[in-house]
Amino acid sequence: MTDPSQSWSDERVELLRKLWSDGLSASQIAAELGGITRNAVIGKVHRLGLSGRAKSTASSAPRPRKPVRQPGVTAPAPAATASGPMRTNAALAPQPVAEAAPVLVRLPQPREDVVIPMSERVTIMELRESMCRWPMGDPTTPEFRFCGARSELGMPYCSHHARIAYQPVADRRRDRKRA
Repeated sequence: MTDPSQSWSDERVELLRKLWSDGLSASQIAAELGGITRNAVIGKVHRLGLSGRAKSTASSAPRPRKPVRQPGVTAPAPAATASGPMRTNAALAPQPVAEAAPVLVRLPQPREDVVIPMSERVTIMELRESMCRWPMGDPTTPEFRFCGARSELGMPYCSHHARIAYQPVADRRRDRKRA
């Protein structure tokens, strides 16, 4: 309540009950009682346990039903007006998209499979900006190392590990469809 002098007297509670059962909204009841907010009315209604209310005349009339469309029968197209073509929400309808044939891009094949000897692998303390950061082994063991080969400029991995880490989108989609 906004005014402490305006409390819920017995008369005000009875008026609240009557207005609520007549179907008035909480805002309308608050305006009728004066000095209280819509939320105060809602709170008092809940504390009193008032649930049933009369429907207002506007909402008691049943809504007209939409006509049932027969399957396979389409509605006639709306005619264009003099001001131009009729605007519809057809732009919001999903349009079937034909998938384009995937473009296969051949990446340069490595000269050979890269096998990094243990002596060339590096620890995190030996790792530098120009070295491949591909993890090798179990990180919980003392033998854990990184590849350490020369990385591509601006990339974290060497060319061999970059091909593993960065697969073309078409390949990922094809692999996902197989699974």
